Amino acid sequence: MARYLKPPWMQQHVGNRIAPLFQPSLLSKLSVPGRRTGQWHTTPVAVLDYEGARYLVSYRGESHWARNLRESRHGRLQRKRQVEEITVTEVPVEERPPLLEAYGARFGKMPTVGPVLRALPDPADHPVFRIT
Repeated sequence: MARYLKPPWMQQHVGNRIAPLFQPSLLSKLSVPGRRTGQWHTTPVAVLDYEGARYLVSYRGESHWARNLRESRHGRLQRKRQVEEITVTEVPVEERPPLLEAYGARFGKMPTVGPVLRALPDPADHPVFRIT
């Protein structure tokens, strides 16, 4: 069964809105159409560069953005003022461990990333998408 650790209210409603302002070199904004309504939703993400490819990792587990992205397979990625239309493919579970290790090494010092990755150690709990 897929797991998800919901962020605390303060992170979800305040932190996610201001984080890209304070860490623009680390965070991008991902916009994805909703799987039911088609309405676009935006959330901050850290894009992992690994062995020449870029990945989106849902470190909290089966988040709404991950489920929406799995359904639509496309979205918009904004970093600073540049907007990029993206398509993605989901990474199979057996290929996720080195990506999650690299993600933890790169972003694990961010306030919520390390503890959440330790709380959800199973790679199957973390949807990972390769940007194509």
